[in-house]
Amino acid sequence: MNKQLQALIDSAQQKWAAERASGRPRVNVCVDTSSLARGAEETLQKMHEVARTQNIAVDINVTGSWGFCWLEPTVTVRTAAGTRTVLYAEITPDRVEEFLQQTVVEGVDIPEWALGVVEGNPTGEIDLLSDHPFMVGQVRRLMANCGTIDPGNIDHYLAHHGYEGFGHALEMSDEDIIKEMLDSGLGGRGGGGFPTGRKWDFLRNASASPRYMVCNADEGDPGSWVNRVLMEGDPHLIIEGMMIAALASNAREGYIYVRYEYPLAVERLQTAVDQAYEKGLLGTDILGTGFDFDMVVFRGAGSYVCGEETGLMSSIDAYRGMPRIKPPFPAQAGLWNMPTNVNNVESYANAPLIMRNGALWWSEVSDQKDKGTKMFTFSGCVNQPGCAEIPYGPTVRELIERYAGGLTEGSELKGFQAGGPLSGILPAHDADLPLALDPYRERGMFLGSGGIVFFDQHTNIVDLCLWMVSFCEFESCGRCTTCQGGSARAVELLRKMENGTARESDIERLRDLIQTLVWSNCLHGQFTLTSVKLALNFFEDEFHYVINHRRDPAGSLDGLHRYVVRSQTDPQLPDAVDICPASAFYDDNGTWTIDDELCVQCGACKEVAPNAIDVLDRFPAREHAAAAAGGS
Repeated sequence: MNKQLQALIDSAQQKWAAERASGRPRVNVCVDTSSLARGAEETLQKMHEVARTQNIAVDINVTGSWGFCWLEPTVTVRTAAGTRTVLYAEITPDRVEEFLQQTVVEGVDIPEWALGVVEGNPTGEIDLLSDHPFMVGQVRRLMANCGTIDPGNIDHYLAHHGYEGFGHALEMSDEDIIKEMLDSGLGGRGGGGFPTGRKWDFLRNASASPRYMVCNADEGDPGSWVNRVLMEGDPHLIIEGMMIAALASNAREGYIYVRYEYPLAVERLQTAVDQAYEKGLLGTDILGTGFDFDMVVFRGAGSYVCGEETGLMSSIDAYRGMPRIKPPFPAQAGLWNMPTNVNNVESYANAPLIMRNGALWWSEVSDQKDKGTKMFTFSGCVNQPGCAEIPYGPTVRELIERYAGGLTEGSELKGFQAGGPLSGILPAHDADLPLALDPYRERGMFLGSGGIVFFDQHTNIVDLCLWMVSFCEFESCGRCTTCQGGSARAVELLRKMENGTARESDIERLRDLIQTLVWSNCLHGQFTLTSVKLALNFFEDEFHYVINHRRDPAGSLDGLHRYVVRSQTDPQLPDAVDICPASAFYDDNGTWTIDDELCVQCGACKEVAPNAIDVLDRFPAREHAAAAAGGS
């Protein structure tokens, strides 16, 4: 191990030990985007306020996410003696005073709020966190530090074997580093699965210089926040992975391209980069080895197509974020037309684990073709939206039942969507597919970066396709007519179905567009209608029903319904009037009426006043034959 690096690690471990032996209880609040949405910032402020006003001797800090997103804000309490740590859930601001009084001042547990014992012995009322149903079966490698360390403190990372993988890489040749990566079987974690070591080797053998490393952290798929969990919870893991890749590829500079909508991730990554410079881990002559490597945290342009590697590089180059036509590939001509490697967050984050523990250790956790662990986020009609890290192999159904807490009350699984809007829709019976890459490729889609959204009988497939295709149309860069015009035409056809004006022939027009868009210049256009393609494979009857009957049993196609006031005396009706974002309610001589032209079908009034509002079919019933003949 490099002597300077070993000195940094030894110093950090001494500081960590001193923190744990301070003789003061320690409270750590999970502060990430998910917890902030559930009031974690207010909880943290209230903790500081109560501790200050009541003179409570306690150290208060922050951590990243444990993955219990549905139970935020989560908080750990470590005893003054340092022998026991308990994780608690839903510590909202109104609970803080009681929480600190019992757990810190009195030193007693609150079993009804506890998730489990993180460190120390369980009790008759609180089990070990590792025995919690959500944690059983998880293999926390990438997430090992999430919830444990302060992501804004580089010494915490160093004290937990941080930069040891980089230290091992410094003692190896570039060829040996790449061999170790190839032996591990690490494939790209963005959905493609291309061997990461092979990508690095392409860059290593490039003829031009300088060479660049780029981290694609533009996680734009709705329903996926895997990368965000790592960036906000353990940013140095990503930095270390990029440094190992730079050693293997002889790169001089790295860019972390972070999604514009991730301000906290940008902040924590920038803090981590600044701290790495201060420690001599970035810059010139790193640790006295002669290795030079600089790093830039680059905030994205807010465009979905910048998630495509060449569009991302165009954005860094200060051009409009438009995907480029390949070849040339990034390893030959990337940033500023120089050789460049692009991997996603999770791909880089695995590299330190492989270099620290070896390829065999890393790969043996999974007996699947796809090696290692994978982080998944899950949302939709499930009880426990969250993030879990598991080996490849369990089925989607196991994910629902074990980690997502089952379906919400009254829900029947209709299908699920993995891989974002450019991927497809699968029916409920495919929930027995394993979480591995090949089964999804065989169905013409991809698993993506790990975000899975589940939907039930209340989702209309036409409506779901319309949402995804509209998203893709809006995010099209507009360069090629095939993508821009084709996606716009598909949106028109789906909107006709939503509005009750479609014909049977419109389904064939959609099929024609599916065949046409595969000739788009980039993957965005080529995959824009994947959702429609698979929906027609598995749910075609629903398209025919909507067209022929102008009815929507799911109740989600806005154009086929209208909202009316059923009860003028319902006490919740005034709340429905007040909440309407379109001001569609008007007073007609003392009677509340909803203006159809103003109503945006958001359903807010129905939610707050379910007994006052009715949702009716907009069109009168008609026979199948009439529909097939007339169209509108």
